[in-house]
Amino acid sequence: MALALVHVVDDDPAMRDSVAFLLDTAGFDVRLYAAGTILLERLARPVRGCVLTDIRMPGLDGLALFRCLRSAGHTHPVVMMTGHGDVPLAVEAMKLGACDFIEKPFDGEALLQALHGALERGGQNGMDPSPDPALHPTLHPSLQDFVRRLATLSERERQVLDHLVAGGTSKEIGRRLGISPRTVEIYRAKVMAKTRAGTLQELVRWAVLAGLA
Repeated sequence: MALALVHVVDDDPAMRDSVAFLLDTAGFDVRLYAAGTILLERLARPVRGCVLTDIRMPGLDGLALFRCLRSAGHTHPVVMMTGHGDVPLAVEAMKLGACDFIEKPFDGEALLQALHGALERGGQNGMDPSPDPALHPTLHPSLQDFVRRLATLSERERQVLDHLVAGGTSKEIGRRLGISPRTVEIYRAKVMAKTRAGTLQELVRWAVLAGLA
């Protein structure tokens, strides 16, 4: 049985090597690319595996790479690696159809879970992707639980969540809602507690999958 293939795109050699070691140890077949243009040149058909790409790179960034892959007819599931402050870009990528995003520095287990989830959605060959769980929540129990918990949010908590998903900072959200940044932080903590999201990244990811973005 062929190993699940992951195409890793990152302009940082140390990051490529680190991710490659982790994935190789976990039993993945790994291909490394220093730029999105190199990936586009070397991709063969039939499509196989998934793409793990940094979102901020010189030249062709991760979002542009995603668009190029889809324009060329490649159906690889795509997972984005993001830095601090890149949540709006990651949300935009997920709106376009990316499977997931994971914020650096990330835990190895979190990365593996994201990749396994992407491969399950897209199939081991990265073809004939499964229906989006945002459109078919019965297919994803965790998403279903998240949607149920959303109903427990107050009106103000839901407003804060909507602005978080849009990529607003505490200062920006406070200015728009007419409250202090500190109050925004309090509401954000309440939202995360009620939805049981462990991190802001997890909260935003589930909100996007639930169709809130």
